[in-house]
Amino acid sequence: MDIRGFYVTGTDTGVGKSVASASLLHALRARGRRAVGMKPVASGCEYIDGAWRNEDALLLQAASEPRPAYADINPYALRSPVAPELALREDGVELGFDRILAAHARLAAQADTVVVEGVGGWAAPLSVHHDQLDLVRALDLPVVLVVGLRLGCINHARLSVRAIQADGVRLLGWIANEVDPAMARIDDNVQILRDRLPVPCWGRLPYRPRHDPAELASCLHLPDAGLTERQSPA
Repeated sequence: MDIRGFYVTGTDTGVGKSVASASLLHALRARGRRAVGMKPVASGCEYIDGAWRNEDALLLQAASEPRPAYADINPYALRSPVAPELALREDGVELGFDRILAAHARLAAQADTVVVEGVGGWAAPLSVHHDQLDLVRALDLPVVLVVGLRLGCINHARLSVRAIQADGVRLLGWIANEVDPAMARIDDNVQILRDRLPVPCWGRLPYRPRHDPAELASCLHLPDAGLTERQSPA
């Protein structure tokens, strides 16, 4: 089975989904795959060169090869750094999946793997009418969970896994991300997560004041099945 993409969610907001997603892109490219990122809905944008741009989406664009158009990476660029449902309301925009699915199709046509980053935690809604589950089903993607290593992460991770699996979505694995450098007994917490979570850990990203996804890619250990190096046609 060739995994053509996955949806990256988190145990909460601020757990490093963007850094993990960008690191995944570099890790996939190191395997010889054309890998591009996507942030369908991004709130908290800056007006740059005549258009609204999101820092996380730009990070994914920089980590992508080939380098897609920004509008395909981030179809909905919202101004306010608040929940997407609120940001959509402030911008007077109604979210529709047609725009997202069309952009995703263009990305998939030029890449072997598309890494789609979600918003907040798994249960965070995309809009007043849509949950992230709806988008994952529409894109027909499996999920990777980013666990932010900080106090309470074991509870948040286990609840997130239960919710994802209860929704009938395939969970491929999880990534540990060190977001609190002062966390007590961090190694013990990671071991508890390894013992309790029913899917494999894809790696542990160390804490860095400034993240370099290209460097962090070496900390990831992707499964061989479905993510092997792309073969040239005979």
